[in-house]
Amino acid sequence: MPGRDYKQLLGFIMCWMAVGMLFMAFLPNDFAGVLLAAAFLLIGYYLLSGKCRW
Repeated sequence: MPGRDYKQLLGFIMCWMAVGMLFMAFLPNDFAGVLLAAAFLLIGYYLLSGKCRW
């Protein structure tokens, strides 16, 4: 998001963290939540690092 203010970026991040917390509340067990969080963390790092060619 080039040209964006840090407050807007922080708000965007916090919004999606809240969505994730709501989603975790409905998962049947904690293990599935940990696996899902780890997968999203790896995907996010991959996309942020610039190695993705999309």
